[in-house]
Amino acid sequence: MVISVANALSAYSKATAGGASKGLSAAADSSVGSFSDTLKDFIGDAVDSVKKSEDLAAKGAVGKADMQEVIMAVSNAEMMMTTITSIRDKVITAYQEVIRTAV
Repeated sequence: MVISVANALSAYSKATAGGASKGLSAAADSSVGSFSDTLKDFIGDAVDSVKKSEDLAAKGAVGKADMQEVIMAVSNAEMMMTTITSIRDKVITAYQEVIRTAV
């Protein structure tokens, strides 16, 4: 699954449709869970991509797969893992900022 900008903007607009006055009651809104669902889907797709690249690499090693397919699958898996690493780093940075915030 590829996360498109349009889907991200749509989820953001749904989450902020009520304005800033929602406060903590926004957690009860059903659209708030859409980010976590999207993230779960993306991570699931990344795992599938890595498994596919491993299978194709094994088939390519014995000559049963086209090398171009193997290279594309491995490149796709590498891109997915780089994206997940970047997301993880941003989440950790945001968490550290929240922890450092004075109350």
